[in-house]
Order: sequence, then C-alpha cells, then structure tokens
Amino acid sequence: MNSRGAAQVPPRPSVAPPAPAAADPYQHSDAPRWLKFLWRTLAPRHVFGGLALLLFPFVATPFFTFQVAAQALVLGLIALSLGFLAGYGGMVSLAQMTVAGIAGYAMAVLGTSSSPEISLGWPWWVAVPAAVLVATLCATLIGWLSVRTEGIYTIMITLAIGVAFYYLVLQNYSVFNGFQGLRELKPPTVFGVHWRDPLPFYFLSLFWALAGYALVRYVVRAPFGIALQGIRDNPRRMAALGFHVVAHRVAAYALAGLIAAVGGILLAWYNALMTPGSVGTGWLINLLVIAVLGGVKHPIGAFLGALVFVLLQTFAIDVIDRERFNLVIGGMFLLIVLFSPDGLLGLWAKLRSRFGPPQTLTSTPRRQA
Repeated sequence: MNSRGAAQVPPRPSVAPPAPAAADPYQHSDAPRWLKFLWRTLAPRHVFGGLALLLFPFVATPFFTFQVAAQALVLGLIALSLGFLAGYGGMVSLAQMTVAGIAGYAMAVLGTSSSPEISLGWPWWVAVPAAVLVATLCATLIGWLSVRTEGIYTIMITLAIGVAFYYLVLQNYSVFNGFQGLRELKPPTVFGVHWRDPLPFYFLSLFWALAGYALVRYVVRAPFGIALQGIRDNPRRMAALGFHVVAHRVAAYALAGLIAAVGGILLAWYNALMTPGSVGTGWLINLLVIAVLGGVKHPIGAFLGALVFVLLQTFAIDVIDRERFNLVIGGMFLLIVLFSPDGLLGLWAKLRSRFGPPQTLTSTPRRQA
C-alpha cells in the first residue's frame, strides 16, 4: 500500500573507511611497560635527533662539546624540573636551582674537595646517591611548605627559600666554606675513563638528560601525571573526585627535586666547584628564563632554552659587552613572553601553521534533503 505522506529516508552517504592504524606489536604481549611506552611515543624525529646527538661530539670541537653542548644539557636537565612543575602542575618554583645546589654542596661535604677539614671523604658511590637523596628530601620539604599557596605566593615562598639558602652558604664557613666555596669537585675515574674530559662528560650529561626527558614523558602519561594535570586545571573538582591534591603536588615536587638533584651533581662536576654564586638569585631567575624560552609545556623546551641561553652567554662578548649580557637575555625574554607565551616551540608551531603547507581536513558530507 502506497502512502503519500510517508517520509522517504535519504540514502546514507558513502564515507571512506579510516586508514588503519599502525599495529602495536606489544599490545597483547607480556612486554614491560617501558617497552610499550617507547613504541608508542618514539617518532622518526626522535630517532634522527638521537643519532645527531650521538654523532655531534665526533664532528664538533672539544670547546663546543664541553662548553656549549654539555653545559646546555646540564642546565636543561635542571630547567626540566621547573618545566615539569610549571607546565604540568601549575606550580612555578624558583627553588629548583637551590635544590640542585643542595645536591652539589652535599656531594662536596660528604665526598672529597679542596677542604679536607670539611669534607668527610666518603667514596663517590656512597656520596653521590646520598647527596641526591638529601636534595630530594629537601625538595619534598619545600613542596610541603609551598603547595598550600598558589600563584604569586608560591613564587615568593620558593624565592625566599632560595635567597635564604644563598645567605646560609655565603656566611657559613664551618660547613660550606663561605664565599670561597668547595673546589676540586671532579667526577671519579671509573673504568679508566676521566669523566670530566669533554667527550666522556658530554655522554654522561646526555645519558642523564635523556633519562630525565624520558621520565617526564612517561610520568605525564601515567595516571599520576594525568591526575596532576587535572589538579592543575581544577583542583576543587579533582578533590571532589577523591584525589588528594596536596599529596599529588608534594609528590610532584619530590620528582622534580630528583631531576634537579641529578642536574646539580653534574653542574658541580662541570664547574669543579660549588660556591654561593652557583645558587645566587641571578641563577634562580636564569633558570626561569631558560624554561620560559623553550616552553614550559614541552619537556624538550627546557633543553632548547638552555642551548639558546648558553650560546648567548658564550658569544655575547662578540656581539655586546659581557656586562650587558643580562640586557640581551632580558630583551629576548620579553619578546618571547609578548609574542609567544609558549616559548620558542610555540613560536615554531605558529609559524608552521601560518606558512606551512595547508592540511587537508576530511569532513563528513552533509545529508541530502
């Protein structure tokens, strides 16, 4: 029976099936989680970048290998701890260089230095882990004190802690040797390798920089990292869902302190000394500048900002007086903040979206009337 008023259903448009995703060979296997993480996160650019980092010291001079690349890796590792707190936890801490300084001073006091009346002379394989542990515990305490505040108050508390530690090491001669500091802090000779030579120290710094980078990339995708980002965006809602906001923030400070502590050990070995100037207010601000230059929302941004900072610091004398170096850094910092709040990586993303090849967008066809 024909029905005049019956509505005719329009034919469904033919939509091309989506391209099949790359098969994950470890999806249904008993492989460890870190292997699954590497398979899902590594891209061709990571492989090419890793090969370039491995081959760089063999084509560069020892000056660039040690003074530029190794220093950028060490400073980038410390800035990575600040970027993790600010980018994924919403907590800007100016005490990360202080944590690194605590690790360096602890290693100098527990190990060997130019002041045998102060240093205890422990072997390096005991002094280094103990120094990292002490610095991590101090970072946890700093987090416990500062996570109960937000915004400018967190910045002021961490800045006050950093300034207090600076004056402590400056005025204390019985433990920290005052203004002169503790010198001759050299990495040990292991397997017949002098680890402060340009090539070995570069690979030592590269190993720990990659380890810190991989750790942050893994954590931010883990349940803890996802919860931390939720707390950053809306702490009240996360607390209503049953998450302990203070505990997550303190744990984030502890993890960032661990990364900064390893960077502090490397920084002490790089400079072969620890002085109050290493933890002064200037370096507290410089570390923030490094993190913002690269982009706090990207783990690789800390190393990019450190590389730019070291290049400007090294070659500023060829462009402008060394005394005017802070003017150059301050000007670049203002430009980045004004035109790209997400740092150099954010600026690169904007340029790619504006001048790059147009992306083809597939949309669902409209239904015919």
